[in-house]
Amino acid sequence: MEKTFAAIVVLLLAPFAFAAEGPDMAKVLAGADWSKMETVTVTMNEYAFSPSPIALKAGVPTKLVLRNGGKEHHYFVAEKFFRTVATRKVQGSDGEVKAPFLAAVEVYAGKSIEWFLVPTEKGTFDLLCTVQGHAANGMKGTIEVR
Repeated sequence: MEKTFAAIVVLLLAPFAFAAEGPDMAKVLAGADWSKMETVTVTMNEYAFSPSPIALKAGVPTKLVLRNGGKEHHYFVAEKFFRTVATRKVQGSDGEVKAPFLAAVEVYAGKSIEWFLVPTEKGTFDLLCTVQGHAANGMKGTIEVR
């Protein structure tokens, strides 16, 4: 029997795409003090991410709560950012996914998902919703890792 996630997580299971450069993500996760985790909540509506920019701290374990307050499903896509985070897990009410890298996170209308991560690089990263027409209607933002 297959359980459905409250939100679908689309995974990119291609670690070779990120080899050679950047920190060892397994070591980053192993060294993280999750008792000092910060929580950042992002609300997705038609057609915006709030807050924008989304502010995170490099090296700090974070629970990123992606909450869809809209009437449509939304994607949270930030390809360059995704390449710079160590992901511990992504969970919804029906289960969790543990994978080294993500390509996109889809959150159904009225649902939320929690992503446990450690940002490893400072910078400003583009964010958008890839549902057809959403970015064109302004559903874009930035993630700032300080």
